[in-house]
Formats: sequence, structure tokens, C-alpha cells
Amino acid sequence: MSNWIINQGLSAFILVVWMGINIFLFVYYYLFYDLGPQFEYTRELLGSALPWARAPAAVLNFNCMLILLPVCRNLLSLLRGSFICCGRSMRKQLDKNLTFHKLVAYMIALMTAVHTVAHLLNADWYTNSFQGRYGPLASKLSMLGDSRELNTTYLNPIRSNSTTPTIFVFTTIAGLTGVVITLALILIITSSMEVIRRSYFEVFWYTHHLFIIFFAGLVFHGAGRIVRSQQVTNPPHNNSFCKDQPENWGKIPECPVPQFAGGFPQTWMWVIGPMIIYLCERLLRFIRYMQPVSYRKIVIRPSKVLELQLVKPGFKMEVGQYVFLNCPAISQLEWHPFTMTSAPEEDFFSVHIRSVGDWTEKLIKMVENLPEGGQGPKMAVDGPFGTASEDVFDYEVSMLVGAGIGVTPFASILKSIWYKFKDSDPKLRTKRIYFYWLCRETYAFEWFADLLQVLEKDMEERGMRDFLTYKLYLTGWDQSHVNHAMVHFDKDTDIITGLKQKTHYGRPNWDREFEQVRQENPSSVVGTFLCGPQALAKDLEKKCVRYSDVDPRKTTFYFNKENF
Repeated sequence: MSNWIINQGLSAFILVVWMGINIFLFVYYYLFYDLGPQFEYTRELLGSALPWARAPAAVLNFNCMLILLPVCRNLLSLLRGSFICCGRSMRKQLDKNLTFHKLVAYMIALMTAVHTVAHLLNADWYTNSFQGRYGPLASKLSMLGDSRELNTTYLNPIRSNSTTPTIFVFTTIAGLTGVVITLALILIITSSMEVIRRSYFEVFWYTHHLFIIFFAGLVFHGAGRIVRSQQVTNPPHNNSFCKDQPENWGKIPECPVPQFAGGFPQTWMWVIGPMIIYLCERLLRFIRYMQPVSYRKIVIRPSKVLELQLVKPGFKMEVGQYVFLNCPAISQLEWHPFTMTSAPEEDFFSVHIRSVGDWTEKLIKMVENLPEGGQGPKMAVDGPFGTASEDVFDYEVSMLVGAGIGVTPFASILKSIWYKFKDSDPKLRTKRIYFYWLCRETYAFEWFADLLQVLEKDMEERGMRDFLTYKLYLTGWDQSHVNHAMVHFDKDTDIITGLKQKTHYGRPNWDREFEQVRQENPSSVVGTFLCGPQALAKDLEKKCVRYSDVDPRKTTFYFNKENF
């Protein structure tokens, strides 16, 4: 439990606070509408559906305020820079922005379902009350008109026997905007499923922008003021005395005709701040879109990996950061995230793009068809944005784990280390790095092996062979690979990469690897960084908890994962 608190304590605390606020808002507003005297007559028409509709609305306001903030990447990068003095635990929370974004979205979906069902019941019960099915008091309340001359205000928005619940839903502001909001939310959530996001990213991308319609409908949803409460009159209307004799309303002093009014719309006050922040984000993206980007070099690597070396005036980056790329020739609206593989010390920034999905395939084909010496298609760049890998040099010891193209942030880190050693940077705190790369195909190692060879040679020349420990794992092979490896087993260098460190076949034994790191670094803080699939993330996170020691004088592992 202590080890779990070290790695997950603050995240759990934030989650508990968020859930506590949701529960408080729901319970508070449920009781407010279920017990509040100003809604006594409203409850005569709607019953328990009233609090069940209004309590989720309060929770929706709170979560709709939060939903845009985790995707304001420039804001998060600014906060990440501001939290340097607050320790790594606080900065780690910013790296879980998309996880929190999804949690908030799930809460919005749940509360929308409850809110919608309750209001559909309300529409039906408003109709039944107007038709006199719920007794004389409900009938009298439903027949109250909206007349200034008679000093009366209506409570039931159904004003005609010909108005059905369906007509009511599609002819009122609240009903129409509610339908639009719900449809937009259903499309956004269904298109966000992982199977669609991975196989049909464009569907996810375009459908997700229905959030604009969602928020527009949200702002106007309460303008109709459908739910109305009783107002104070002079003389006051005594509910407990008057509700049993509605026929005497307006005839005796104790029972003046009750007055009702709709509540002031509040949703816009909750969401206006985040909407302005997000609008500034998009404005900044447009400004960056207009800034010129030139190509320094274009390289087609094996396994359908495209390397782009780009130059942009005033561009400054840190290790492990990522950018969003836009190619107007493919789509003017689509932006895709890519981790930079260059080091901050270089005069350009580079990305490695694997052919996955329509957008990347089209880009690679466009580059392949370029005439010799021709410039690539126009490219727009938004970023850079901070990630967990920025903190790699804050740890004495770092474990870097990359799966497939997930090695890209660590290419930036290893390049930067090479430059720091070359320049004898005195600020380098890191004493040791363990690097693991898992790949399915042999030729996927090709583009990265050159960098490792340079680092391997440089560390040997400086007498720091133990500084960088790297292990490459080939997770997909056939018998011919095994036979070839056995024949050339006595070679000094690996037959796949040309490195002195031989390639391993299969997957790492993480228990053995963590135990080795702990034994070799008995009193160090170890940062474990992953850029790879969620299943591997869960496994490594458990290992960090298992092999950490609460005693600060012993080894402690902190888990960090790249999120886009």
C-alpha cells in the first residue's frame, strides 16, 4: 500500500476530490428540488422526476466546465513549466490529461442519460396534468394563465390539449437544444471508441468537432426557463392552507393566485471561461499554422517509416516533446501528434512517421512521388507540447521503454545525452540509463541502430560503458531468424543491428529487469518512462509499485507514460 501511495496517491486524491464534488452537487441539488418549498407546486405536476432532472443538470454544468481544460495543450505546457518547483508528483498529473478528459466525458454521458430520461417523463407528466389526470390541484396549476392584467403566471408550459410530449420536445428551446446536444454527444462518444479511433481516425477527428454544436446548444438550453418556481407574493400564498382549496385562489386574502417564474440560465456562466481559453488555444494554433516551415531533409526508412527534418523560425523544444502536424494538401482540418526525435541542441527538429492510417499513408506516398531534389508538401506545425519524458534528466537513474515507433521520445533523449557528454554539460544529473526497445520486425531497428552505435562508441571512449545499458527485443521472428542467429552466434556484433549488444528474442522478463536495476542502484530514485501500449503500461506500473521501497534511502521507482 505504501508503494502504491508513492506512485498513485496524488492521482487517487484528485480523483476522490473530483468524485466528491460530483456527489455533493448531485445530492445538494436533489434535496434542493425535492424539499424546497418554492418547488412544492411544481412537484405536484412532475413528482420525483423534477429532482432527478435538475440534480444531473448541476453535475453536467460542473463537468462541462472541466471537459475542455485537459485538451488545452498550451495551457498544460505552461502549467507544467510552472510546476517545476512543486515536484515531479504534481507534474505527473498533467500527463494524465487525456485520462481525466475521458473520465469527465463518461460522467457527462451518464448524467445526460439520467437528465434526458427524467425530462422525457416531465414532458409526459406536464401533458397529463394539463389534461386533468392528476387531480384538481394539478389541473388548477396547469390552467393558470400568463396574464399581467389578472396578475397570474403559468406553471405548466403545456398550453393546449393538442400539444403532445413529442410536439413539446421539438417546438421548445429546451427540447430542440436538448435533442441536438444529445445527438452530438452520442456521435462524439461512439466515434471515440478505440477501434474507430485507430482504424478510422478521420471519423473520430471530424465527429469530435461536434463539441462546437454541443456547447452552442448547451449555452441556449436553459433559455426557455421550462422549470419554474413559486415566487413570493404580497400577501403571501400559504401553500399548506391553500393547496387543498384551489377553487378559492384569488378569492380570499390567505390564498392569492400563486406566481411562478423560470430560473435564470446558469450553464453559460460555468462554461464561458473554458470556452474562451479553448478559443485562445485555437487562435494560437491558427497563428502557428500561418508560420512558415521548411524542409531540411526527407528520408524514407525501412518498415514504412518517414523521417522529416524540419526548420521553423523561433522554434524551441525540450527532450521528449511532441508537435501536431497538419498537411493542407491532405486535409486542412486534421492535426496529428508526433513525438520529436531530434535533440534540443540541434538546429532543426525531426519526426519519424510510421504508415498507420489514411493520413500517414497519403503523406508517405506524396513524399515517395516527389521528384529528386523536390521540396515536400506544405506542412504546418503546432507546438511543442510538454510530456512526461521532459523529466527524464530529473532522475538519477532512468528506465526508458519503447515499443515499436514508441521509441521516438527516447531517440530525442539519447541524442541529447550524446550532446551533453560531448559538451561536458555540468548540469547533467543522470548517472545511469537503462533503455529497452521492443519491435516486431528486424528492419524496424535500422533507423535507430546508427544512433546507438554512436552512443556505444562514445561511452567506451569516455570510459563510461556502464552509463547506458540498452536491450533490444525482437518480439516477432521465424525459424530462419533463429537459425541465422545460431550460425553467427560467435560474432562480436549483432547480426541485426551491428551493435555489440546482442538482440534478445521474445519479451523482457520485467521482474528480472527491475530486480537488476534495484540491485545495481540500491539508493536511487528511478524514473520509468514508457511510450507504448496500455497493456504494457499496466504491467510496468505494477512493477514500479512492487519494487519500490518506502524507505527514502533505498530504491524507489516512479512510473511515467507518454499520452497524446
